[in-house]
Amino acid sequence: MSDEATKEIVKTTKDDEKRTLTVFGLETEFDGVLEFSDDLVITGKYNGRIKASGNLEIAKDSICTVEKISANSIVISGTVTGNLEAAERVEICSGGVVTGDITTARLRIENNVEFEGQITMLDKIPEENLFASASAEYKQAIVLRTDIIE
Repeated sequence: MSDEATKEIVKTTKDDEKRTLTVFGLETEFDGVLEFSDDLVITGKYNGRIKASGNLEIAKDSICTVEKISANSIVISGTVTGNLEAAERVEICSGGVVTGDITTARLRIENNVEFEGQITMLDKIPEENLFASASAEYKQAIVLRTDIIE
């Protein structure tokens, strides 16, 4: 892979924890088993299995054919064929295509999405006490993205 094909960016989270963001470029085609602990964005093609404790984003126009993807969170704007399992959340963005079963604690599906499969919701106790929070704080805690309603 060339430097143009794969890029890594180190970012610091609010807890001063350093995380590496790796981007597989448009011209990248990868086959096999992929394991990672930080964050990954796939913009090319991927075939195989992904097992991660970090976050995964499948960008628009990317194509992933997998046996299974396991990650902390998965955001899909491209095409994924295979089962998804996310401890935290799965988000399918407008234009995304998913064919496979989803297992997650939280799920968001935007408009203009193609989805075929079954959904299993994980039992997870919310970290935030919903009754102790002000409504504005609660809304901010659960809103990941907002849609503009016309």
